[in-house]
Amino acid sequence: MVLQRGLPVHIWGKAQPGEAVAVSFRGETQQTKAGDGGRWSVYLAPGEGGGPFELTVKGANTIAFKDILVGDVWVASGQSNMEFKLRQGDHAEAEIAAARYPKIRRTLISRKVADFPQDDAVAQPWVAMEPETAANSSAVAYFFARHLQQKEGGVPIGIIESFWGGTPVESWMSLHAIGEDAALMPIFAGWAKSLDAWPAVEAQYQKRLESWNDTMAKNKAAGGQAPPKPGRPETGPGGAYTPAGLYNAMIAPLTPYPIKGAIWYQGESNANANPNGASLYARAFQGMIRDWRRAWGEGDFPFLYVQLANYRANPSWPELREAQRETLSLANTGMAVTIDIGNPANIHPTNKQDVGLRLALAARAVAYGEKLEYSGPLFRQALREAGGMRVWFEHTGGGLTAKGGALKGFEVAGADRKFVPAEGRIEGGSVVVTAGAVAAPMYVRYGWADNPDCNLYNTDGLPASPFRSVD
Repeated sequence: MVLQRGLPVHIWGKAQPGEAVAVSFRGETQQTKAGDGGRWSVYLAPGEGGGPFELTVKGANTIAFKDILVGDVWVASGQSNMEFKLRQGDHAEAEIAAARYPKIRRTLISRKVADFPQDDAVAQPWVAMEPETAANSSAVAYFFARHLQQKEGGVPIGIIESFWGGTPVESWMSLHAIGEDAALMPIFAGWAKSLDAWPAVEAQYQKRLESWNDTMAKNKAAGGQAPPKPGRPETGPGGAYTPAGLYNAMIAPLTPYPIKGAIWYQGESNANANPNGASLYARAFQGMIRDWRRAWGEGDFPFLYVQLANYRANPSWPELREAQRETLSLANTGMAVTIDIGNPANIHPTNKQDVGLRLALAARAVAYGEKLEYSGPLFRQALREAGGMRVWFEHTGGGLTAKGGALKGFEVAGADRKFVPAEGRIEGGSVVVTAGAVAAPMYVRYGWADNPDCNLYNTDGLPASPFRSVD
């Protein structure tokens, strides 16, 4: 496994009540006794990265853990685009063949839903990144870890994968985090409606399952192929849409384990199918980040996330991207803009290398303190001037540029807030936007569509985030 450098090493477990336990690691031994419930916990002194080391836990029996590295541990979470495997992505065969990084380790937390926070989770054993293990790792997390290790002096990197495709943000928050914010009460109202509708949903599922069984029997008799089995909806009791259900089972058990930070790729479910939609996302997502930080007790650890890519989905995707951009108001956060590397026809774009790279750039700046440009241009303010709007940006790097030709993707509106396509002209760190059809523009927006045609970048090659200057 990989333990977090620079923080106290936390080791805990179970024994017989009152049993004496001694934990030894890097020449240090800490002793304790199991409590009445049989639980014990010790902290050992923090240290620098390195290894391999051996850790010994001695009580009535002795357990020795070998080949332990000390480095940086990251939690990789979210839904299916974080779960997307290396073998599914671009250049998969070549990438897998080259995956020989013994100091990058990963473990996978098994899917589970729980009504209350759990103190343990089912996890796969830690494995080093080799072709046979990397193939099934999260592609985003793999490329993120590989880039960090190469740029941070070969430090060991540990990835804890905890994700579930198709899940909303409220499943990954604690009930406390949802309940403490009155603005999030629609989450409970939406869940109550889902439970009310569940008998009909379950009945429809059983009909599909019965039809599938009939088809399976016929195909088996005829020697045909089996059709895909219908998946059980997750919107009912015990399903993955349960508010706090995934936090309880797949995040809470991890929180005693010291980490460097978290990477996150999620939002599609809230923008698409979830009854609460994108409107609550900014509040919920920010609440989730605060919730995780509070649970780990490590202060404002780095939290880096992916903004939704371009995809022909529905009109709510721009609003969700805006909620993600607004979340940058929280300390020690970073956002990978992916508006240029999605697939309009596939919600799971296969270019995960650039996603991992952009997250790693954010990590190098936010988590490791490097002085580099790590984000594309981000909207700062828009001012009216002489029949147009001047838009100012953060993260312009060495300057702004239009990739591939004339600047595209801007719109303006007057007092009626009816937006029309506009022309943009780059002037230093700003863009002047005008439209002949709007003599006195008051508002401006950019990339405001589910699959926008937009091409503003900084000279570091990072795309601008979509935005609007009006709610």
